Amino acid sequence: MPHGTFTATAYGRRYVVTKSSFAGGKSIKLVAEELGGPDYISLNWYDLASGAQLRPCEMSDQKVRAFVDAARPDL
Repeated sequence: MPHGTFTATAYGRRYVVTKSSFAGGKSIKLVAEELGGPDYISLNWYDLASGAQLRPCEMSDQKVRAFVDAARPDL
């Protein structure tokens, strides 16, 4: 997914997505809000010396991974 704010489609629904990088790309924050609906996705991803760590914000890893796999940025 590109950096910045953009719209994307997942599960036949549209989302506003914001992807930000920190620490030279070793930390990524992604937030997605469904347009006209209640769905919300929020995660942090860290590239640590011990390995990559996914940290969803108050939701399951499964929900976050499914969204990232399904989401396609709108052209």
